[in-house]
Amino acid sequence: MDATNRISPLFRLQASRSQLARALVEAMATLLAAIATLLCVLAISPEPGSGVLAVVLCLSLSRSQLDRDRRGRIEAFFVLPAVGLAAAGIGMLLLRFPIVGAVVFTAGMFMSIWLRRFGPLARRIGSLMALPFVTLLTVPYIPPRHPGLVPPFLLPIVIALLALFWVNVVHMLAQGFGLLKPVKLPVAAPAPPAESTLRPIASTRMAIQMALALGLSFAIGYVVFPQHWAWVVLTAFIVNSGNRGRLDVAHKSVLRVLGAAAGTVMAGLISIHLGIGRSAMVILMLTMIFLGVWLRLISYGWWALFVTVVLALLQDFVGVSASHMMWSRLEEIAVGAVIGVTVAWFVLPVRSTGTLRRRIADALAALATALDRQQPTRTPDAFFNAMHAVEQIAPAFRASRHIARYVRPHRPYDWIEVLLDCREAAGKLIEQGRAPAAVHQALGQARRSLREPETILPALQQLRASLHEACAEPKTAALA
Repeated sequence: MDATNRISPLFRLQASRSQLARALVEAMATLLAAIATLLCVLAISPEPGSGVLAVVLCLSLSRSQLDRDRRGRIEAFFVLPAVGLAAAGIGMLLLRFPIVGAVVFTAGMFMSIWLRRFGPLARRIGSLMALPFVTLLTVPYIPPRHPGLVPPFLLPIVIALLALFWVNVVHMLAQGFGLLKPVKLPVAAPAPPAESTLRPIASTRMAIQMALALGLSFAIGYVVFPQHWAWVVLTAFIVNSGNRGRLDVAHKSVLRVLGAAAGTVMAGLISIHLGIGRSAMVILMLTMIFLGVWLRLISYGWWALFVTVVLALLQDFVGVSASHMMWSRLEEIAVGAVIGVTVAWFVLPVRSTGTLRRRIADALAALATALDRQQPTRTPDAFFNAMHAVEQIAPAFRASRHIARYVRPHRPYDWIEVLLDCREAAGKLIEQGRAPAAVHQALGQARRSLREPETILPALQQLRASLHEACAEPKTAALA
């Protein structure tokens, strides 16, 4: 691809710096909320499991951003207590009746994904439903051994509400100082979304894949790794969660295994050579969490590395050496990754290029609406949201570009690069309220080209050229 077809290096550098700065603020906010919640929880319950649950809930809330608008805060306030109780209940089942617990766990995860077909509200409810299951995989249920200020059956509710409170406080302060932007509710779609051609639809396929992957990982974990089955299940869950196509699952599994391998070795070296005390260990783990949250933007592999270090070091709190479990943990992670990829690849697979074309179509539709002079109000928000959805699946296509050039006549990663290079120019035209006829013509051609893969790249290149030319014209240019 020649220089005229590459995304601007300066634009990419500026975008990366801006994203890293925003991620740094979010990581600091997450860390402050986690520390505040941890101190409060340990004051009422000195159990290590309670403190870990508090940190995990803060991470989940900060990552999901469920607390950053009024609706999200209200929903989380009513749902999180139930989430805490569910985590304790399912944890007891997994501890005392493992098979029953595995069935309930799998059914709950299936339901949380299947609900996505019913719209944004159901999607948010599903996200909240998934919280106790994710928490249990990272913080196995341990019955409290020492009574605290709060009765054991109320402790999960108190921890959940404390996590919500402190995440709310920190995020509201960050928004008040202009460090974080409030999350806006999704903008109404410019047109009714096209009915999915997949049968069953994508959300149902993802739910079935998740249920099968979890079922297999529970079965293999219980039989082959009875003491540490959670690592197999956790990896299968991570690999299949947010499934954006087969390529995305394979890419995530490789990063998960590599990051976890590096994290496991790092944790083993720390355990063997440093020999630090509990207080220093807590500080080290919080530092690892901060780095993982911040650097996740660069690559999921960094998140896998630092979180693996944290989870491995947690074993010291229950008397198990991280170095003793190092190779066993690597084996379990690899098994879970193989299960996740196999299920996603062969059971009701979702084609990655199909997902990409759908997201490109959504972005072009949002751009067409934002540039439509008949619209009473025009903002770039919907277009930028749609472009973010395209950007989410870009890493997997970029990672596979050297292989894909030999097996595909068209190169989907080029579609992404060219489309992303349109974002800045398109945003300027939307804000200026103008769009020459050439832009509308190129946009229409780009939308029509999505039916034929070999015509997509030339059409997107023409759209990019027309957008950049329009930005270079005086603002008094004739409107379409």
